[in-house]
Amino acid sequence: MDVWTSKRSRTVSALPALPLAPLTEDKTAEIRRALEGLEPAALWWLSGYTAALAAQADGAVRAPSAPAAREAAAQERLTVVYGSQTGNSKRLAEKLARDAESAGLAVRLLRADAYPQRELKNERQLAIVISTQGDGDPPDDARGFVEFLAGKRAPQLPDLKYSVLALGDSSYPQFCAIGRRLDARLAELGATRLAALAEADLDIDTVATPWLERTLGLAREALKASTPRAATVTPLRAVAQTHASEWTRERPFAAELLVNQRITARDGTRDVRHVELSLEGSGLAYEPGDALGVWPTNPPALVDAVLDVLHLDGETTVAQAGETRSLRDWLLGKRELTKLARPFVAAHAAQARAADLNRLLAPDRSSELGALLQSHQVVDLLRAYPAEWQAEEFVAALRPLTPRLYSIASSRKAVGDEVHLTVAKLEYEAFGHTHLGAASAFLAAREDGANVPVFLEANERFRLPRDGARDVIMIGPGTGVAPFRGFVQERAAVGARGRNWLFFGNPYFDRDFLYQLEWQAALKDGSLHRLDLAFSRDQAEKIYVQQRLRERGRELYDWLESGAHLYVCGDATRMAKDVHAALVDIAVEHGGKDREQAVEYVDALQQQGRYARDVY
Repeated sequence: MDVWTSKRSRTVSALPALPLAPLTEDKTAEIRRALEGLEPAALWWLSGYTAALAAQADGAVRAPSAPAAREAAAQERLTVVYGSQTGNSKRLAEKLARDAESAGLAVRLLRADAYPQRELKNERQLAIVISTQGDGDPPDDARGFVEFLAGKRAPQLPDLKYSVLALGDSSYPQFCAIGRRLDARLAELGATRLAALAEADLDIDTVATPWLERTLGLAREALKASTPRAATVTPLRAVAQTHASEWTRERPFAAELLVNQRITARDGTRDVRHVELSLEGSGLAYEPGDALGVWPTNPPALVDAVLDVLHLDGETTVAQAGETRSLRDWLLGKRELTKLARPFVAAHAAQARAADLNRLLAPDRSSELGALLQSHQVVDLLRAYPAEWQAEEFVAALRPLTPRLYSIASSRKAVGDEVHLTVAKLEYEAFGHTHLGAASAFLAAREDGANVPVFLEANERFRLPRDGARDVIMIGPGTGVAPFRGFVQERAAVGARGRNWLFFGNPYFDRDFLYQLEWQAALKDGSLHRLDLAFSRDQAEKIYVQQRLRERGRELYDWLESGAHLYVCGDATRMAKDVHAALVDIAVEHGGKDREQAVEYVDALQQQGRYARDVY
């Protein structure tokens, strides 16, 4: 749910230890010195160059040309490219790369903004895993890749075999639009589908797992792998080696709840919580900018309401996919109830014999269907279109419950073996009933000492600059301020010399000023240098952060010209787009650029890794 980020060039500043090799210690040290500081593109060229040299059976010493080396390497490998906003595409792409390695394939794994576009014409086997955000937008890290393929510079690809896994959310009208677009465009360029396009909804693995297996099987057959090869993974940044944790998305850690404190006014309309969890003994290690995955359970009152409207007994035993539990347990912890999806609408329309509901599934009614998916929960649809469901059929028709990701609001250097979150409890009235969000209600209801199942989701695109002397501009209205609390803590802990400037907004100063005392203390002790506020409803004219950006445009542009990094976190559907437009306007007004030049300027900030977004 975002806008765009173009291809980013990363310098490999810290080389991993070389594996054992038939080289003397002096030769090994020599190679390390020669490779130090080379960018990924140069390292890829060298890998193809040396591989082609080794392949010369007659021992000739004539070096192949760089294009020939690249082409030779491309013919023998599977390339996996991913574009990921919340980490799901990355997770699946990494799984495909690991499985391909285990199957004996040469494989390289690349984030879309690190993919060397000039090499596309040499590819022979390509797998793409990509999500769609917001209103049919690509993930931030895939904008350049998508634009390149759509543009005139994209080469004809008659020798390429490809497969696309598209991730999306069927509650949005442009479901899997980016994956569909790439799949169609590659075919238009003459490439052949290795496997058919797969479109995964929020219950990702039900579609992704068969796609992964089929793509790997077909790639293995095409490449005719015979001997194991090491997977080649392009590093996106130098990452300090840490103790690998055993806790994952599939096997979450039971984190003890330490603090669950409301940080908005009691008489306000919004309930925002500051949540602190213990990670002691987990081995989980995060960096500022990462997210914490939380596995919730559905509100018990909602489960009761569903059982009531269907006249089903919650103690009924239901078996699904080799697992047996009571219907109530399925609905509490295993099935999605707060988010409505197109497949369930289709199933319920048939069950209820509701012609008007069924008509919403037509392609020309996508906007109306989208409105229904956004406004209704499962129970609302059950009430509006009564139908009889058997327990097993109902469980099978619902999507699996999925974890929710929250931007981490702390730095380990400041809080130790803890992780902090900023959580807005979703609660509203609709159709005569109170509605709750699954994870926010789950967290808001936890008491001190309770366990919360969690895992970490790294966000490599949203990192502080390595150079602590760089200035940082942070734009985070509402709960989007969460990661910037961690940023300021981290910069203070490491003694970063660069300045920190925060833009924050919310409806009311006296009700919604999240972490007010902390920001005031940070201003006083110098860990925060500037704070600009936009409280939209404290005056007749609504004021938002993008207006504050324009008002401070001259200074903001000067900071950017001096090398500052800019970060945006929060709502993608409107806020992030408005902020992006404001940045373009600032480049026009204060940079003396025309509109096209200003767009290129902002795009260049993204390409340089100096404009990053964590939007949802």
